[in-house]
Amino acid sequence: MTKLKLLIGQWLANFTRRLQNNFYLYLAALLTVFVLLDASVFHVGENMRQKAFDFMVRHRVVAPAPDQDIVIIDINEASLAAMAKEYGRWPWPRQVFGEFVENIQSQQPRAIVFDVLFSDADLFNPDSDAYFNEVIAGTDNTYFPFLRLPEAHDKLSLVQPGMIPGLHEAVPSQSDPNATIAVVLPHFDAAVQSGRLGTHNIYPDKDGIVREYRLYRDDYGWRLPSLPMTVGLGLAYPLPDVDKVLLNWRGKPFSYQYATFSDVFQDMASKVKQRPAEEFKDKIVIIGSTAASLGDIKATAMDKTFPGVEILATAIDNVKHDDYLWVLRGSLPYVLISLLLIWLTTLAFYINMDRDKLTKLFSGTQIGLLVLSYIGINLADAYLDFTGPIAWAVMYFSVAKIYALANDRALQRWLAYGVKAGAGSTHAQLMPVIVESREPLGDALLKKLKRKIELASRTPCNVDIIKTAQSGIWGLFGDMVLVSWTYAETEAAYAAQAKQDASQLAAQLPALVASLGLPTDTLVRHAIHDGTLAGEQTASQWRTLFAQAIIRLEHDETSLNASTTGSPA
Repeated sequence: MTKLKLLIGQWLANFTRRLQNNFYLYLAALLTVFVLLDASVFHVGENMRQKAFDFMVRHRVVAPAPDQDIVIIDINEASLAAMAKEYGRWPWPRQVFGEFVENIQSQQPRAIVFDVLFSDADLFNPDSDAYFNEVIAGTDNTYFPFLRLPEAHDKLSLVQPGMIPGLHEAVPSQSDPNATIAVVLPHFDAAVQSGRLGTHNIYPDKDGIVREYRLYRDDYGWRLPSLPMTVGLGLAYPLPDVDKVLLNWRGKPFSYQYATFSDVFQDMASKVKQRPAEEFKDKIVIIGSTAASLGDIKATAMDKTFPGVEILATAIDNVKHDDYLWVLRGSLPYVLISLLLIWLTTLAFYINMDRDKLTKLFSGTQIGLLVLSYIGINLADAYLDFTGPIAWAVMYFSVAKIYALANDRALQRWLAYGVKAGAGSTHAQLMPVIVESREPLGDALLKKLKRKIELASRTPCNVDIIKTAQSGIWGLFGDMVLVSWTYAETEAAYAAQAKQDASQLAAQLPALVASLGLPTDTLVRHAIHDGTLAGEQTASQWRTLFAQAIIRLEHDETSLNASTTGSPA
């Protein structure tokens, strides 16, 4: 097992030595391919964007308040129970809604928006239907939904877009006049002929969560507006030229003003009014249901049980204030930001940036991007999606850090190449290097010098640092770096290579130190000392070799030929 570990260590050391820092480039290229595949096929980053959006928008500190001029008349469970005594179970006769519209019009609301699809005739109450049709025919502020069915049903439909008032060509003269479209329109002619129609379809994301609202559809060259868009057009609100928007949620469910339908209806019919006389003056009144039994409950970014009528209210509110959340759409921004973070991190590893500093910088950058995204959604009505790109950068950083640590450990395991306990003497080659500068070397510079020396030697070497800051006699050594090679005397080829590496390193020292940015008058002194460790290696033998190397550094004629970083040898 020990031999196997040694062989693995030797192979890994050789492998990493051949790759050197090119590994970081290969890793970045591999992740670049993964990013492109994800953007075009898998869309994992998109799903991460959605989850991050849900968390941020749900925990905003600064959120826009619901518009006080939007009121929801709620057909809730209490209304269903109260109205059942006189009008029976849902659906109620249409005269109920006719009377409601007729009475509320006296308060002059800006708009009455139905979130109820009147798709069928009431066969048992034709007079009731006729009354409701007559009432809405006399209004100019009522809005009605229609349902867009799946496109697969279009060929079975007899409805042509030109038959629906309010629809127009998306691009003039480029629509298909013979196309049919599968829709469920209101049963009432007055509602259809008014042209105040819009789809009330809700399109959740792939995970079933509603985050966006589709303002219009372009089918066969015809533009089908949504109900919020039709309301916006009728009330002269500014409309964006986009088909869907990211909703700027106003809060948890029931954030808007609510009034129970049965309470309002009964108060209007009573002689003694309990409610304010102008309660709905200049209001946008939305009639819809939060009753669970009627099934208009959706999962949204804000809550898993969100009333559908309040989604409609939120979309109308966004249309009125033109404050949808701005978001970078499409795969291009996702790809560009991801690759930017990956390759910037690659550059830092490739140039051997101090790892402690790199870790702090990387962590701070990623946290800063998340904070920027959170600030944007709070203060600027913008969602800056960095979640996917950050995930790719973290993945790259983690693998690169593991590689760097594994590389260091592999080199450490192979420092005593061919050395076996009890198998004879061991040879050691020590190279003390002293850097004397007007400016003391900080930890970052010493670590960078250490890494440069490790990469300059083709054979594994151990690099230790002795700093001036140490107290006592050690302070006399200055900023010293001690390089050592250890190997069995029987390894002649390795010994020759180690000697050659030491000689080449000695020639490169001034340039290596100069690359740290130290003053040009910085002195670099070194010595090379060979020694033998007999039998079992002891601390006393290592101390003796170290002392001999230091003596040689001070007295050897070679070391006295000091050089400066400004004129490398």
